[in-house]
Amino acid sequence: MSERFERHRQPWKADEIQKLHTLAAKGMGLKAIAKALNRSEESTSDRAKNDSLKIAKLR
Repeated sequence: MSERFERHRQPWKADEIQKLHTLAAKGMGLKAIAKALNRSEESTSDRAKNDSLKIAKLR
């Protein structure tokens, strides 16, 4: 059996949400924001959509 992700389905804390807003406002990409928050890209993307944030698409 594969190992489960240690932080699987953890609720978002207020400081994590604040950091998400700050990093998105700076224009960072999804991968960098997810890594900074120690969360999956999918989780980060879903939270940004819930908060109506735009995350830069880096090319």
